[in-house]
Amino acid sequence: MSAGPGPRNMITDVAGLRVGNAQDTALRSGVTVLCADQPFCTGVHVMGGAPGTRETEALAPDRLVQEVDALVLSGGSAFGLDAASGVMEGLRAMGRGFAVGGLRVPIVPAAILFDLANGGAKDWAHNPYAELGRNALNGAAPDFALGSAGAGYGATTARLKGGLGSASWVLDCGICLGALVAVNPVGCVTMGQGPHFWAAPFEQDAEFGALGMGRAEGVPLTKLAREATTIAIVATDAALDQAQLTRIAVAAHDGIARAIVPSHTLFDGDLVFAVSTGTKPVAGAALLDIGHAAATCLTRAIARGVYLADSHTGDLLPSWQSLYAR
Repeated sequence: MSAGPGPRNMITDVAGLRVGNAQDTALRSGVTVLCADQPFCTGVHVMGGAPGTRETEALAPDRLVQEVDALVLSGGSAFGLDAASGVMEGLRAMGRGFAVGGLRVPIVPAAILFDLANGGAKDWAHNPYAELGRNALNGAAPDFALGSAGAGYGATTARLKGGLGSASWVLDCGICLGALVAVNPVGCVTMGQGPHFWAAPFEQDAEFGALGMGRAEGVPLTKLAREATTIAIVATDAALDQAQLTRIAVAAHDGIARAIVPSHTLFDGDLVFAVSTGTKPVAGAALLDIGHAAATCLTRAIARGVYLADSHTGDLLPSWQSLYAR
């Protein structure tokens, strides 16, 4: 695999991609949007037992629509799926979307995580997620916040705050990979009661503390059922079709399993979208490296999301920084 992280160490090291975040501090929830100037080819794979999704069926390789206009990661459980409606409205105003019947229909698949029990104000009169989605789209840029931001704003793990993470990798051949993830699992991202990350063997340049490996201990499964899910996007500039991207999404799930213990449980809705901007040709043998790099980026992104989360008044769980920062 070789080479190393891109200049930002974010998914936006894949040229042309932009990410926007929007969050509501009282709600303790938020939305993250991935978009680009042009539609992009996308695949998806779900391994969790409790997914919440929108338009993922359209991403199968045998479906009519081969490209999408944006992807949405959102808090809010099923309410959060409405974030995609706000993104659709914003894209339609830009003249974006699939041409049909003289109209433009933006294609915006989405996935959600459960953060309804994190102490935020959830007694809204009108669903707030459509507005959050549109705000996230409007703020999309190559540089964006990690940690307590966007879809990761209200996220939690078994014993620490979760968050939004990202990482990238450039292969020797010049192909770039990136990952973006909202970390909200039933399981733990750290080992036992200490600060060490399960992802430690894959860390680059002290991106989540350079603590090395700790001692594996029992995992405190303290989160209640139906209060979880890790949702992610991996991206590349390699020219891949939907069938190939679906396989990359499958491979990327290894990255979740390396960083979260346990993962893919009955109570998680773990899902990975895989995206190609299609700007670089790829030989068949490179698919192995691309899948491995996507998984490794996702492992690192998960640890970074938890590592970079910060503390807010009223948090039900501590942040990694509040316990272990030196």
